[in-house]
Amino acid sequence: MSDVGLLENLLNGVTVEWIALRELTLPTSNIKWKDTDQSHKYIDLTSVSIETKAILETSEVTKSTAPSRAQKLVEKDDVLFATTRPTQLRYCLIGDDYAGAVASTGYCVLRAKTSIVLPKWILHWLGSKGFKEYLEENQSGSAYPAVSDAKVKDFKIPVPCPENPQKSLEIQSEIVRILDTFFELTAELTAELTAELTARKKQYSHYRDRLLSFEDGDVEWKALGKIGEFIRGKRFTKADFVEDGIPAIHYGEIYTRYGVFADQVYSRVRRDLANSLRYAKPGDVVIASVGETIEDVGKAVAWIGSEQIAIHDDSYAFRHDMNPKFVSYFMQTAGFISDKAKHVSSGKVNRLLINGMQKVRIPVPFPNDPQMSLAEQGRIVNILDKFDALTNSITEGLPREIELRQKQYTYYRDLLLSFPKPEEVEA
Repeated sequence: MSDVGLLENLLNGVTVEWIALRELTLPTSNIKWKDTDQSHKYIDLTSVSIETKAILETSEVTKSTAPSRAQKLVEKDDVLFATTRPTQLRYCLIGDDYAGAVASTGYCVLRAKTSIVLPKWILHWLGSKGFKEYLEENQSGSAYPAVSDAKVKDFKIPVPCPENPQKSLEIQSEIVRILDTFFELTAELTAELTAELTARKKQYSHYRDRLLSFEDGDVEWKALGKIGEFIRGKRFTKADFVEDGIPAIHYGEIYTRYGVFADQVYSRVRRDLANSLRYAKPGDVVIASVGETIEDVGKAVAWIGSEQIAIHDDSYAFRHDMNPKFVSYFMQTAGFISDKAKHVSSGKVNRLLINGMQKVRIPVPFPNDPQMSLAEQGRIVNILDKFDALTNSITEGLPREIELRQKQYTYYRDLLLSFPKPEEVEA
């Protein structure tokens, strides 16, 4: 029997009711740090793997070391869903190892009413196509898209045979069993591939940093402000995005959607804004000036497209006479990130202090011979391009294999969760 046939057999003659998650979950509580001297594992947003839906690493915190976001107490079988950048679908199920941990306020905690619904029933629905579409419609904010806990709990999932809880749980259990089989196989293979990809990225980062360290040879380290100028963009909002308009890069996209360089954009803004915008020209390096992490702030992408592009006012175009990809590659190095971090102000968001950024130095090979300098920059770029394609391109190598494994699980999950909506039943 096919998996779809199995679903039809399980639901033969059974009613299905779509119920909001808030009606299927219990209230949860926050920790009262002032009343405890115990330490707790802290599940930060980066603790949960988007690929494997597992907790990879946590820190141990106390009331004196816990960040302000460490608030939500979790129990075994709670489902965590990250409400920041929600369409990344960062979620997981809490197991024995993390019962009693504290999660970031960036998570919505879903504690199933187990007399009605299985925790894993909720878990698998959070990965569904329908939930992602719901998030796209209900998230707010363009730079830091987010969805509220209330909106997450408004999402409706199907509960088969709600008038007979025992039978309902049996149906859920059988579908969950099949999905778990696919998911665990996919997660195991993905984990192996991800580990290999991580190792390759570390190898690449090490080689890139060594190649750009210029410990020997004819090189001069020059301040960015001495070799180019920083041009701040002008503000535009999510409401200004259109399908056919002026090509643009929003600063939040620099660290969420772009790699080291780009010749195509993901966004366009209204043409009637043309005179009020500022632009990056081909060869400029576009730099994000705000972000959640030090790596985000100052993240650079070399614009190597053929036309100028509008840039947001929380970003800068660095205009210069060097190879743009060489500059952008150098801006990914550990040394540059460390130097840049000295010129970042912290607050609600981290912000780049551009006057300080202008003082950060970059190596210029053969500084007295521009032609030879560009040739050497190009030689290094050609080497790094090959590493970049191997480690980062979604259409090549391991990333492509990981994507195919995840699509396989997604295909079967969506088939097995293809419950008719009320309007489809009425039709």
